[in-house]
Amino acid sequence: MTWTAPEVTRPEGSLLAPEADLLPGLLDWHRATFLHKCAGLTGEQLAATPIPWSNLSLLGLIRHLAKVEHIWFRRSLLGEDVPKLYSTPERPDADFEDLDPARAEAEYAVLLEQQDLARKAAAGVPMDTTFENAGWGTVTVRLLHNHMIGEYARHNGHADMIRQGVDGVTGA
Repeated sequence: MTWTAPEVTRPEGSLLAPEADLLPGLLDWHRATFLHKCAGLTGEQLAATPIPWSNLSLLGLIRHLAKVEHIWFRRSLLGEDVPKLYSTPERPDADFEDLDPARAEAEYAVLLEQQDLARKAAAGVPMDTTFENAGWGTVTVRLLHNHMIGEYARHNGHADMIRQGVDGVTGA
């Protein structure tokens, strides 16, 4: 039986919530929006690169977003000494290049796990809390949420184009 990415329900949050609820809620909406754009596709379809001059695929974005969640929440916010996901200094685009459609279900599960660990890492942490990020220096949890919202928003736009190229599906 061929695995397909599951359907996803996007959370509804208050647009009037205090910042400590609004930012994590908006990030969760963007996370779910990305997963929604992958729903119903097989590993082969997720690995497809329909834009001829680009290495972007939905599976590459799954791996990339898992890596970004891992870096910002686990390695930076929590300071965990955990191995990096996918990319290396010698192969910075490995998350987009080393794709195996047969591993799509496992890669999707890694993204879900990293999202869950990120939620737990930031739960209850005040927005003004500071931490060190190797590339950016000292940042706040507020910046972390805003950066991640931007990261997902940018890649959701990429996912729109990729999905349309894979099977013609368009929309939010």
